[in-house]
Amino acid sequence: MTQRQKGALYMILSALCFASMQVVVRLSREIPTMEQIFMRNSFVLIVSAIIILRKKGSLFGPAKYQPYLFGRSFFGFLGLITLFYASSHAAQGDVTILNKTSPIWVTILAVIFMKEKLPKIQIPALALSMVGAFIVFRPSFESNPFPLVVAFLSAVTSGVAYTFLSFFKGKVDGLTVMMHFSTFSAIASIPFMLKDFVVPSFKQAVLLLLIGVFGSLGQAFITYAYRFAPASEISIYNYSGIIFSMILGFFILGEPVKFTSGDRTLLLWSMFTTTAAIRRQVTKLRNNHCPQSKSML
Repeated sequence: MTQRQKGALYMILSALCFASMQVVVRLSREIPTMEQIFMRNSFVLIVSAIIILRKKGSLFGPAKYQPYLFGRSFFGFLGLITLFYASSHAAQGDVTILNKTSPIWVTILAVIFMKEKLPKIQIPALALSMVGAFIVFRPSFESNPFPLVVAFLSAVTSGVAYTFLSFFKGKVDGLTVMMHFSTFSAIASIPFMLKDFVVPSFKQAVLLLLIGVFGSLGQAFITYAYRFAPASEISIYNYSGIIFSMILGFFILGEPVKFTSGDRTLLLWSMFTTTAAIRRQVTKLRNNHCPQSKSML
């Protein structure tokens, strides 16, 4: 398995974990958003700290990278708040379609700030993605407009945070990045959590634990995905989360998949699979005719 294939696989697994987390967030919406965020990040914090200390690694990273680590943590925290709020107040499929426009922002930001080359095949794919994102705002959706706007903001802030992940490749260990982000988010959520704290029942406690499990796995997969391949190349695989969310929303939450949502999902899924297939063919042809170009893909 090549590095790019590993990156794609980790991205798809991350999308599955985050889709599962969103479903659990919806099931536990009696618990305030900040309390959910605190519990989710506390779980990641504890697990990351244990592993880092056993490996005798750095908990929060070198001083020279702190501005970038704080940037990743800050925008990641904003992405979490907006995602959790939207997941609790809008249909699962609606939120995910909007949230999964984050690869658009990751790709654009990676090209601008990371100087990554944008494969030509991804230009029409990004255009289709943008069109699909705006189509989501059609009034036929049952969700209220405000949570959809919040979901879109989650995509933008998450896109900024994920761009930092690509920057940390070879500079800061993935577990250290997770530790920094989780610590920042847990501390930042405490003042808001204490204001509306709710003592969870046994069922709610289990759901909060599941939020932590799925959230930590999703965060781990996406952190390491961006280490295997450039952000502009593998971010598109994040669109698989749309399908996962539609399926989980239908079977677990009982949310109907209407034609309007299915139409948009089909558009994005077609873009995702077509782009991946064409990239495989382009890679195969280049490797057959010019083996030296492999490193350029």
